[in-house]
Amino acid sequence: MQVKKVNPGLTEPKRKPSTGEDNMKIEWILCPFCGSKTRLKIRDDTVLENFPLYCPKCKHETLIAVRQLNLSIIQEPDAKTQSR
Repeated sequence: MQVKKVNPGLTEPKRKPSTGEDNMKIEWILCPFCGSKTRLKIRDDTVLENFPLYCPKCKHETLIAVRQLNLSIIQEPDAKTQSR
């Protein structure tokens, strides 16, 4: 039988008051090309428009839009060559 030693000077950790953010879903943004984690996290209420997402692993930069944890890639048309 194991006995837990309790430090009498410590009490239970204090909890933050419940706000509606306790059940907020948080996810990592994954790179659309290599699938690895980027340096960003998003929450349910995150809204991003024309955001330049950089992947430190594959060193690719992509414009994205995020609404309600749905990520979409913004495709920009290639530059047209100038005709004479």
